[in-house]
Amino acid sequence: MSAVPGVRARGVGASVPSGLRMAAAYAWRLLAVGAVVYAAFTVLGRFQLVAVAVFLALVITSVLRPLTDLMSRRLPRAVAVVVSVLSSIVVVLALLALVGNAVAGEWSQLTEELGGGINRIKRWLEGSPFHVSHAALADLQGKIASFLASHRSTLISGALSGAGRAIELVTGGALALFCSVFFIHSGERLWLWSCAQLPETARSRWRGAGQAAWHTFAGYTRGIIIVAGTNALLVGLALFVLRVPLALPLALLEFVAAFIPLIGSPIALAVATMVALAGRGPIVALVVLSLIVVIGQFEGHVLHPLVLSWAVRLHPVVVAICVIAGSIVAGVIGAVVAVPMVSVAWSVIRALRSPDDGSPPA
Repeated sequence: MSAVPGVRARGVGASVPSGLRMAAAYAWRLLAVGAVVYAAFTVLGRFQLVAVAVFLALVITSVLRPLTDLMSRRLPRAVAVVVSVLSSIVVVLALLALVGNAVAGEWSQLTEELGGGINRIKRWLEGSPFHVSHAALADLQGKIASFLASHRSTLISGALSGAGRAIELVTGGALALFCSVFFIHSGERLWLWSCAQLPETARSRWRGAGQAAWHTFAGYTRGIIIVAGTNALLVGLALFVLRVPLALPLALLEFVAAFIPLIGSPIALAVATMVALAGRGPIVALVVLSLIVVIGQFEGHVLHPLVLSWAVRLHPVVVAICVIAGSIVAGVIGAVVAVPMVSVAWSVIRALRSPDDGSPPA
């Protein structure tokens, strides 16, 4: 069949709009990244204890490595590692002892205030504007008591399983500490040895990809520690000024919860609100509740852009999806590790696909 004069034959690809071609290119790349992340979470779920221990060891390394490098200028490297690790253990144990003393000292007072706070909540619900009847509150209290009585065996078995989890926690902590000592001392040599096992043509790219991955992970870890510490300081000062019971343990809870992006801080402040409601009444509880909005805005619009934007180049929508997907796959642990894991994967992909001349990839 002869070609029509004046019309050139075009391939099928040339007739596809450029926008559709670009969308298809991004789509399969996103699907590939999603498949890799899902496979990684599945494998890590099989070896959860080991994976969490190695992740914790990397976190410890990112925090203590700068201190070790500073001390190694005047001390032997091995001595600097031992000093930095032991000093960090002493600080953590001292903090836990301080929190334990605070809880023990305020426990009796909190028990009395909790009983009075429950009565205040009842009177508040019975009054305006709720007008809940006393019989309805008594029926609700009876149902809660009967639920606890009927599920006592379940609670006991849960406590026993919690004891087993505590043993796993100690084992994982020991493994994390053991690995972190070697990572701090000679982590770069371990990575160079791993790259030396690759084909010679791929060594330089993977060496650069490893450096980019560590830069992203260390930046995220140090940044989230700064954010968590700032949030805990603000919450602790506010609770102390408002004379909310257990201000120090609640501030520590805020510090730990801040490692779960977007949802950790509101959950911790909700717990603080419940304690304030029981111990100090509804007015103070409303003030604490307002902290959720104020600190959330400060964290989202000031701390995260200033501290984390240079290390984690992810859109807030991607962060939210990562947190939810990680929590679905691996619970709380998945919510904690999802964002740094995806950030590291994205930095590795960018480092591997970028040409040597620095021009953007085609």
